[in-house]
Amino acid sequence: MAAPATGTGPPAPVRGKVVREPLPPPGRLVPEAGAAPSAVAEPRLAGRHRRSTIQSAFVLTVSDGVAGGTRHDESGEVLAQRLERLGFTVERAVAPDDEPSVARFVRGAAAEHRLVVTTGGTGLGPRDRTPEALRGLIDYEIPGFGELMRAEGRASTPFASLSRSLAGAYQGTLVLALPGSPRGALESLEAVVPILEHALATLGGDTGRHPLETGADAAQLQPDPAG
Repeated sequence: MAAPATGTGPPAPVRGKVVREPLPPPGRLVPEAGAAPSAVAEPRLAGRHRRSTIQSAFVLTVSDGVAGGTRHDESGEVLAQRLERLGFTVERAVAPDDEPSVARFVRGAAAEHRLVVTTGGTGLGPRDRTPEALRGLIDYEIPGFGELMRAEGRASTPFASLSRSLAGAYQGTLVLALPGSPRGALESLEAVVPILEHALATLGGDTGRHPLETGADAAQLQPDPAG
């Protein structure tokens, strides 16, 4: 497990390596060195503010257990594998169930990646705060994504209706908040695969096409037949 941060913020995510942000003391986050005590450091991502032109994604696992090293990050792994099969290059990181931590990682990742996917923290538990973290950050919510994800989940379990999964846009990046279970996370991602490419293109400024005018978007990203 990576050594705890000592006032410099979480280390930069590296392909193939999972960054863990340590659990913060109650009511306090580690500030930048030399910053005011109330300041909160953002993740330092290599090449910040130089968003890649290739199809890239960032997967953030939100879990106290995974961040503390007591649980395996199965959800992050299966999401990264599926996104890679869809043609994305993927970076991953781990944050505790803490609103400021989640917001910092998503804000930093959005500077580099067209797609940011979180897994975990969308339930009804007292530490499930991912939707609150994202709603305080995103420019606007995209309700249809959450509706699709819950509809897909209900095919497997009625408890999918309790999920608070959502999607939103933040500075041209698509942000998806998926459930924390590996099955729920993967099912939710599969539910939105058919509209993913068109959403990313539109957020990137390509508003000249209507999805009914071409089948290119649907042909590029199809649900996984092995799923």
